[in-house]
Amino acid sequence: MAANRLTLKRWLELYGLYAKMDLAWFFRDTKFCLMAICADLISNIAAVTGIFLLAWRFDGVGGMGKYEVLFMLGYVTVITGIYQLFFSSFNTGHISRRIGRGQWEHMMIQPIPIPVQLLVEGFIPVSGSSNFLAGGTLVAIAVANLDIHLTWWWIASFAGSVLISMIILLSLSYLFSAAAFYAPAQAEEISSYVLDSTGELSKYPLSGMGLAIQIPLLTLFPAGLLGWFPSQALLGKPPLGLTPLYPCLVAGLLFFITKQVFMKGLDHYVKAGTNRYSSVGHRR
Repeated sequence: MAANRLTLKRWLELYGLYAKMDLAWFFRDTKFCLMAICADLISNIAAVTGIFLLAWRFDGVGGMGKYEVLFMLGYVTVITGIYQLFFSSFNTGHISRRIGRGQWEHMMIQPIPIPVQLLVEGFIPVSGSSNFLAGGTLVAIAVANLDIHLTWWWIASFAGSVLISMIILLSLSYLFSAAAFYAPAQAEEISSYVLDSTGELSKYPLSGMGLAIQIPLLTLFPAGLLGWFPSQALLGKPPLGLTPLYPCLVAGLLFFITKQVFMKGLDHYVKAGTNRYSSVGHRR
């Protein structure tokens, strides 16, 4: 096997390894694990309930029907659920924590390429699947009450849209996390602030808001591309007359910028190093 590539079998073995580790936590401390799963589920459902209750009370918000709002909230919950499922463990999504704590060296000495480590180490299918399942349930309820024909094309569009939203979310996290290469102590938690901000803003239907709010949230800080825009596009109503492929264009541009900025920061880190180390949040 070449050092810079892995076979599908090896990918599945790595995912299986981290799934087994997550399952071991469940059997080792079942009570605490179930409490953590329920807490995550309640927290995320509570975060979207208030908005949906407003939409239900007024039969819609900003020109969006109540089930359109529910579809958007379900879409957002699917995104956060996938993030939790694949990137919330070992800070692979909150990468500024690894960098800021001086833990990047742990990854550099592993016999597996760093991108592969980042894609597999956060996988927690047992303790991290509750929000994904909840989001899927909300989407199913909304689809059942909307005039949506579940063709293979629509399902493929939904899956592609989710993938694009994930690229945008992770690109934002890694883009700002590059600051931790230069200021590890100060920027250790910057990814948390970015993800929290995008998560909160992505839950609001922007249809009734002015362009002064909509445009920044679709360009400079594209939280609107994590819920409002893609959900409207999937319902056949892309906002502002933009093409449904607009999120794809933003994701491509953002990924390119993030890659350049992150690699430049990593180059600085390799040359300058860091005198900071903390074992918090990293397995030993």
